[in-house]
Amino acid sequence: FFFFYPSLLVGNYKRAVKRFDDGHRLCNDLMGCLQERAKIEKAYGDQLTAWSKRWRQLIEKGPQYGSVERAWLAVMTEAEKVSELHQDVKNNLLNEDVEKVKNWQKEAYHKQMIGGFKEAKEAEEGFKKAQKPWAKKLKEMEAAKKTYHMACKEERLAAAREANGKTEASVTPDQQKKLHEKVDKCKQDMQKAKEKYEKSLEELSKCTPQYTECMEQVFDQCQQHEVKRLTFLKEALLDIKRHLNLTENQSYVTIYRELERTIQAISTQEDLRWFSNNHGPGMPMNWPVFEVKHPQFGPNRLPELLPGFILYALIFLCRSTTQTNVSSYDKNQAYSAEWSDDEQPTTYSGNENGGNRNSFEDDSSTGKGVRVRALYDYDGQEQDELTFKAGDEFTKTEDEDEQGWCRGRLDSGQEGLYPANYVEPI
Repeated sequence: FFFFYPSLLVGNYKRAVKRFDDGHRLCNDLMGCLQERAKIEKAYGDQLTAWSKRWRQLIEKGPQYGSVERAWLAVMTEAEKVSELHQDVKNNLLNEDVEKVKNWQKEAYHKQMIGGFKEAKEAEEGFKKAQKPWAKKLKEMEAAKKTYHMACKEERLAAAREANGKTEASVTPDQQKKLHEKVDKCKQDMQKAKEKYEKSLEELSKCTPQYTECMEQVFDQCQQHEVKRLTFLKEALLDIKRHLNLTENQSYVTIYRELERTIQAISTQEDLRWFSNNHGPGMPMNWPVFEVKHPQFGPNRLPELLPGFILYALIFLCRSTTQTNVSSYDKNQAYSAEWSDDEQPTTYSGNENGGNRNSFEDDSSTGKGVRVRALYDYDGQEQDELTFKAGDEFTKTEDEDEQGWCRGRLDSGQEGLYPANYVEPI
């Protein structure tokens, strides 16, 4: 009986009770496992983001162009979106799965003030209570068995002494009689011990069914708690699988669908056409044209300069008339005049030459202007024109006039005129 039901032996319920402690510890192990996985997901997402950022900058600054560049950059976009999904996995593991296990553990296992868990103590007390009557009978049976076995041993020794006494001549008849009486007494003791042993075993057997039933009831209670734990872990692991399996996430599927669509949209002819229009025969060309050259003011500047001279002369005459009582003026005093139509007000400043300043020169000390880059080489034909190479950068100080000329200042400090269509803003 005990060979087939070893768990029913006294004290063998310890492993069933220990499952409560093991279950609580396994919840801690599962939470630790998920926390480590969350760190891995976060680290992978951060690495994807850093990788995407670095390569996106290299691609945007590199020589690749057109639809192939867009497809290449789409790979970086895929990494950024997948990184976000892995960050979501991390958040789900920590905020949902770990919290779910922690809350269930708190509800399923109640710690005691003196240590251990309430459920384990109740189970152990239930097993002890179920075993107490049967354990008492078992103890009595074990004692009766031991007594019987000792009686059997004594009977065998007495029989052996009697047999030896019959063969030895030195043993007197009285001694042989005593040996025979000893054998009879041992046989009687052995028979009594046997009857007591059989009786105790019979009583133990009568108690066994009830004992088995009580033990199974307590064991079933432990099993029910274990069923709840195993069922919960199955549900928790399914949730973990759902959070980890990105292939079931519709956003994950959309990422690669969009990436494939962008790659399939690569057009060799479109890219070649773009390059030809921007860096080949199809780009806009500024072909040389006939220009009227003036010995002092450069091409086509004389019609623009004459109104300026006349206007400054009128201003000077007006100032001379309205300020006849002024014998002198401060060299740093500024005089302003309102301009008509759409022209903006300008400032005229006196100097040591009595205000005799070239109207095309600008005050370089202001430092204002717009940075531009030369598209073509230009060799200044006059002293008031700039000379520069394609790719040079300098500052535009005045906007384009009606003749298509702008005023600028090179980084070296030289100022002058240049064709407006020879540069582009930076």
